[in-house]
Amino acid sequence: MIVITLSKVPMSLRGDLTKWCQEVQTGVYVGNFSARIRDLLWERITKSIGNGEATLIYSTNNELGYTFRTTRKDKQVINFDGLPFIKHLKNSPGSVKHGFSKAAKLHRAKKAQKSRFSQANSVSSKQRITNLVAIDLETTGLKPVNSEIISISAVKMISEQQVEKFNRYIKIKSEVPPNIQKLTGLSNQLLDSEGESLEKALDEFQNFIGDYAIVGYNLLFDQTFLNAAFIKANKQIISNRMIDLMPIVKKDQKFLDNYRLATVLKNYEIENGHPHRSVSDATATLDLALKLIKNGKLRI
Repeated sequence: MIVITLSKVPMSLRGDLTKWCQEVQTGVYVGNFSARIRDLLWERITKSIGNGEATLIYSTNNELGYTFRTTRKDKQVINFDGLPFIKHLKNSPGSVKHGFSKAAKLHRAKKAQKSRFSQANSVSSKQRITNLVAIDLETTGLKPVNSEIISISAVKMISEQQVEKFNRYIKIKSEVPPNIQKLTGLSNQLLDSEGESLEKALDEFQNFIGDYAIVGYNLLFDQTFLNAAFIKANKQIISNRMIDLMPIVKKDQKFLDNYRLATVLKNYEIENGHPHRSVSDATATLDLALKLIKNGKLRI
């Protein structure tokens, strides 16, 4: 049995806990799960608690049958002959920040170290960031053997304040499925009037990306379609460095409801004005990559 009490914490943190526990009373959560999940939840709590407070009580093998942890500044957990006790502090530390666990302290130390490294290598770091291009495709289906690319987009860093965008529609002979038309807004009429041949679009795309490192979300999907398209057009496939942001996000955010792009962008507070429009998705993906770089989760 595990009991967690929260007060004055962000709503997003309360949402995380409801995936594993029942809120039996306001701010009181009860659950029964493994020690690994318990420790991951506590790490999440200490990182995201803001100015709030949390206490964790769980079963263990001692004479009391339980132990506890807390982030409260006016309390301190002490150990006496193998038994946990709460010590009430008369003068709570005024400048102590949230995050008392070893994991939280290690996390802060790593962030400080990465910040120092970034400052010491600011010139080369800026150069690496500007040599970055995000891509996104729209297709008629999920498999290149029986589906086609209908839109190719890319957004690259020209400088820290400027990006350049590339967007091409592709003419196809087959019909765009109704569900894809509804999702992307792309119809055969639009592709015929504004699109170009796959061969020309691939040439222009390759010239645009140059030798930049390519980032994408669920990049294997786009890469598979691009490779098939280059082969179909009798062209050499691109050899740029490929960086998929999805596994990085999964490692950074372990408790999301799902890992669809829309969910991830909302979690990182990134706006995407036109979801399922390749140029808009590519722009949002570049913003996601830059945020992961800023947070020290992605090294280019």
